[in-house]
Amino acid sequence: MTDPSALMAAVPMPLVLIGGDARVVMANPLAEELFGSAAVGRHYITALRQPALLDCIETALKQVKTAQARFPLRGALRETIFLANAAPLAGGGVLLSLDDVGHVHEAGQMRRDFVANVSHELRTPLTALLGFIETLRGPARDDAAARERFLGIMATEAGRMSRLIRDLLSLSRVESEERMRPQGRSDVAALVTSATMTLGPVAAEAGVTLHVSGAQDALIVPGDADQLLQIFANLIENAVKYGRTDVFIDIARVERDPVLRAPAVRIEVRDNGIGIDPLHVPRLTERFYRVDSHRSREMGGTGLGLAIVKHIINRHRGRLRIESTPGQGSRFIVVLPRGPVADDSQG
Repeated sequence: MTDPSALMAAVPMPLVLIGGDARVVMANPLAEELFGSAAVGRHYITALRQPALLDCIETALKQVKTAQARFPLRGALRETIFLANAAPLAGGGVLLSLDDVGHVHEAGQMRRDFVANVSHELRTPLTALLGFIETLRGPARDDAAARERFLGIMATEAGRMSRLIRDLLSLSRVESEERMRPQGRSDVAALVTSATMTLGPVAAEAGVTLHVSGAQDALIVPGDADQLLQIFANLIENAVKYGRTDVFIDIARVERDPVLRAPAVRIEVRDNGIGIDPLHVPRLTERFYRVDSHRSREMGGTGLGLAIVKHIINRHRGRLRIESTPGQGSRFIVVLPRGPVADDSQG
């Protein structure tokens, strides 16, 4: 006959067996991580101590029916949300099982935050458009100068909405493809050259000079050319927006990257702008995170560009590093493997 303790240990969730005398008879290793190994033999009230969990067990013991409870619990590594099921046993006692549903809670919160952010970003230009439409139908109906000025502002706001929708679709696409390794091969040097040529007029208009080095020879990596071009265009465009006079794009071959543990290509985009407070750097790749919301919107930013960059780089099993010093500019460093890398390299 199978040893009950061995059976409980094989179940991939915390289990606690409580006897008819309300004492903990047995706890599998996952439960011991949560409540400690000294829980066995103690009254469940002193061993478990979570009010919602205790109510759940008491209901199961007294009413002889399965009870559920949801409660937060601090484990060895993090705080999470558990769903507890207390099932009464035929001979008395309760079998308590705990299901970690923290990831579901986090995903739900992320969805709520995402919807709230999107709603806010769309509502602002939409409100402006509706206001100007109302004005053009009323007081400015016969004012040619005002009409032209308002139409220009409306075109700007409509363009902002269009960019946001485009970036939302792009983010959705790259997130859905993140676990699918790209099948093609792309020349990083050619893609960087293409991005700088496309953004040349934008840089010239902003009074910024683009300097490219290391693009003379082909540097081939496994990758989706369109997505890699999106990375370089986004980083260079950001550097142009927030730089002062010069943006430097350096490409170099790396024989063995210490993190990827593979031959790689290193692309660095560096500006001499106002820089970023180190406090903000870890959050720059979050959706809709902006260091200066007002300035970012004025420059046409949607707050999604670096989030898209991060997901594309993850798909290509590369890495992104951001360095910045206030008053001295910023550096965005992309490292892409020139061949397969181990899956565990993306810590």
